[in-house]
Amino acid sequence: MSNRPILAIVGRPNVGKSTLFNRLCGQPLAIVHDAPGVTRDRNYTDATVAGREVTLVDTGGLDPTTHDPMGQGIARQAQAAIDEADIVVCVLDGSLPPTQPDQDAVALLRRANKPVVYVANKMDGASQEWLLTDHYTLGVDELIPVSALHGRHTGKLEAALGAHLRNIPTASDDEAEEATETETERQAPLRVAFVGRPNAGKSSLFNRLNGSERSLVDNRPGTTVDPIDSLVSYKGEQFVVVDTAGVRRKSKVDAGIEAQSVIRSLRSIDRADVVVVMVDIELGIADQDSRLLGLAKERGKSIVVALNKVDLIHAKDIEKAKAEAAHTLHFARWTKIIPLSAHTGHGVAQLMAEVALVGRRMQHRVPTSALNRFFEQLLLDHPPPTRAGKAPRIYYLTQIGVRPPTFVAFCSSPEHVAEAYRRYVVNRLRQEFSYEGVPLRLFFRGKDRGD
Repeated sequence: MSNRPILAIVGRPNVGKSTLFNRLCGQPLAIVHDAPGVTRDRNYTDATVAGREVTLVDTGGLDPTTHDPMGQGIARQAQAAIDEADIVVCVLDGSLPPTQPDQDAVALLRRANKPVVYVANKMDGASQEWLLTDHYTLGVDELIPVSALHGRHTGKLEAALGAHLRNIPTASDDEAEEATETETERQAPLRVAFVGRPNAGKSSLFNRLNGSERSLVDNRPGTTVDPIDSLVSYKGEQFVVVDTAGVRRKSKVDAGIEAQSVIRSLRSIDRADVVVVMVDIELGIADQDSRLLGLAKERGKSIVVALNKVDLIHAKDIEKAKAEAAHTLHFARWTKIIPLSAHTGHGVAQLMAEVALVGRRMQHRVPTSALNRFFEQLLLDHPPPTRAGKAPRIYYLTQIGVRPPTFVAFCSSPEHVAEAYRRYVVNRLRQEFSYEGVPLRLFFRGKDRGD
């Protein structure tokens, strides 16, 4: 991926940048809404443009002269995208005369000394293109009229981007072959999703791991809208970390933008290997935190609970907060609870070490000989109890999968195996083979049914 050119899409608020981003990448990754300011962080995805593999970057509305703290943060995000881009796509609203923020954005791009393709969006038909006369007063050499919503003239845009892409060198065939072999041999980095209620510190931890303001941080809840992901190296290990929008109770979620961001957060759980549930230690575990943890458990994800903001409470209260969290999460006692401060860095190393550990445990397969010895001792210590006048006979136990580790016990009458005994076997498996932090799946089947 090191040779993928970066294409950054910039422009003032509400000109259709996210719609164009979705059009170029071929799927609705960025939230699209009529209200300005929906995209606040940089949003990355890999795509193919003009036959070339690239990384597309969507940015928040750019207004370099704003004095609003949130707007200034968005402007920093957009400037960071411009700085790292190989090519910039500047989107203007072709249906309206150019504004002062448009002029400021064009002036900023001239100083950036990067290849820029200027696009006039919302041109749904040829009859509207006469409106573009005023836009040439901005001093742009060429302006491509497009409709990102309907796909009009996006082929012309790709052709213009292709002309610039041809000036960016690609890896040689030997280098590409070597990169492919290396990628095949290397285990894929763990994908780690930070989830939790708004303002729990997810973005602060995300930025600390990245070593920069990769995700916008603000003390107002709801700052992160789209999930933001980044490849980071920490203590010699690589992770793909994902910052997600804060998830509130359904009754508190606004229709539209926030609802979409919540859906994306929940989808991030599906894509993750490890889920870190971020909790404000001063507020403690709430019902919504328990629901998020339960959701991750149901989807078979490794889980770590991070009690953030320990720098704001007395040291003597930390253990009390851990005990209260463990009591609330009694349904998942196997989950590790780690106090930390994303602000100071305290506990972050312990958290990431645990993330790496539970990620490896997800891949662990118990040797057949060890599983057989465990199973024999299990039956000696605690055979399945009689239920409904019948005592099920368990013949053998086998592991059929990983991520999450999944086991099947073949027995004479699975319907007569009590739920308490099922939990007992899972707990013994976890203790015996060090599966803390990992959800285990255990199925009881009749022997004649096979795998």
